[in-house]
Amino acid sequence: MALLIFVFLFVTFILAFLRLLSGNHRRLPPGPKGWPIIGNLPQLGPKPHQTLHALSKTFGPIVSLRFGSVNVVVASSAAAASQFLRTQDANFSNRPPNSGAEHVAYNYQDLVFAPYGARWRMLRRLCALHLFSAKAMEDFRDVRRGEVDELVRELAKKVGEAVDVGGEVNTCATNALTRATVGRRVFGGKDEREGAEEFKEMVVELMKLAGVFNIGDFVPGLAWLDLQGVVKKMKKLHGRFDEFFDGIIAEHREAEEKADSDGKRSDMLSILIGLKEEAGREGIKLTDTDIKALLLNLFTAGTDTTSSTVEWALAELIRHPNLLKQAQIELDSVVGSDRLVSESDLPNLPFLQAVVKETFRLHPSTPLSLPRIASKDCDIDGYLIPKGSTLLVNVWSIARDPSMWPDEPLAFQPERFLMGGLHERVDLKGNDFELIPFGAGRRICAGLSLGLRMVQFMTATLIHAFDWGLVDGQIVEKLNMEEAYGLTLRRAVPLVAKPMTRLAPKAYPKDV
Repeated sequence: MALLIFVFLFVTFILAFLRLLSGNHRRLPPGPKGWPIIGNLPQLGPKPHQTLHALSKTFGPIVSLRFGSVNVVVASSAAAASQFLRTQDANFSNRPPNSGAEHVAYNYQDLVFAPYGARWRMLRRLCALHLFSAKAMEDFRDVRRGEVDELVRELAKKVGEAVDVGGEVNTCATNALTRATVGRRVFGGKDEREGAEEFKEMVVELMKLAGVFNIGDFVPGLAWLDLQGVVKKMKKLHGRFDEFFDGIIAEHREAEEKADSDGKRSDMLSILIGLKEEAGREGIKLTDTDIKALLLNLFTAGTDTTSSTVEWALAELIRHPNLLKQAQIELDSVVGSDRLVSESDLPNLPFLQAVVKETFRLHPSTPLSLPRIASKDCDIDGYLIPKGSTLLVNVWSIARDPSMWPDEPLAFQPERFLMGGLHERVDLKGNDFELIPFGAGRRICAGLSLGLRMVQFMTATLIHAFDWGLVDGQIVEKLNMEEAYGLTLRRAVPLVAKPMTRLAPKAYPKDV
């Protein structure tokens, strides 16, 4: 037995020595030591994006961690993100296995978590063509106008009252999206306000669960225990979403059967149902499960991220009355006081656009990018990134990097994006890696164009049509700006404020 042990150790030593001689001794990026079995998971804390930001200050812009049996690499600088998402984009085009995709997103049959390949490209093309292309954006312009008018109408009825800003904006964003997606408002009248609140709660719960680093994803031997109770909650939530989408599809089919056979509907759901009968360009047919998985992506990612960003933007402007006034002066000079702002006004509102960019910088809707996985070994900055490593890009940290944002990186300063500012040429479309709230590379957010348009349009409307005051007892300087971590970055305390009309009475939509 002693001889066998000696031989084993000797062979191990020789192999290690030969590996060194061959030059194949690239090292992993630096990082903190982890615990036995579970690695660095306990060190993440309640706000992992902030913890990982602090680690980057100690270990550098590329940090290596171990979550259970999984190698994890975190990129926290624009240069590092560019290497991963541009230079090595093809290598990191897939998602790692995770319980959320399995138990909520119909076992990877959605767009967000689907494996990269023909089916993913088909789903992406469908969304681009029928929802997010320039033509689709123009086709549904009146839909967005109608829903924003409805938002203004509802707020005008509550002048001087405390309003849940995020809730109102979420209903507007959801209905604008569902009218384009399924051809009707999902939450349309007074009797449906309760349904809108319930749906929002479901989306918030989903984002919270999706942001949990589930031990079972990283230590497979412990998955069956569901130590955090995450999988149980996911399965229950999936059942609620599944029932909701079954109802929408059934109602849609019934409406189509009753409609004139000559009148073809152009909404996204009609097109998806049509693809159940005919194979797409890649010869792929869709099932009801595929359709529900895609609707899940659109109804969740397309609503919560938008409404949260608008809520953050308004909170920052309330905290900075001088900036709010500057934005209102710009709107008044371009739009006037006799009508509401329209989408066609947006290109003529550079300060408003700067406000939105600065909001995305300080409050990115997804603070940690959705994870990607390395298909093969690669080299980044001289470090080995082994095959199977999970990549996280800390979007929140990059946007606070003083080497990229030397002009007070923690301050809310929209002027940095104006002509003459240090970042006047920076955009949000994944080309400038110091600001990538929608991601970058081939997995960049499919709904970037619509999400950005809705955030700009709703933010402009809220501050043009209304002045805003805080509820009794609150002062601007102490407005709570704490973050609540999840897959999306929500406010820990929802923004509650009082709207006050500021335009001519004829500018406001009247009840029909």
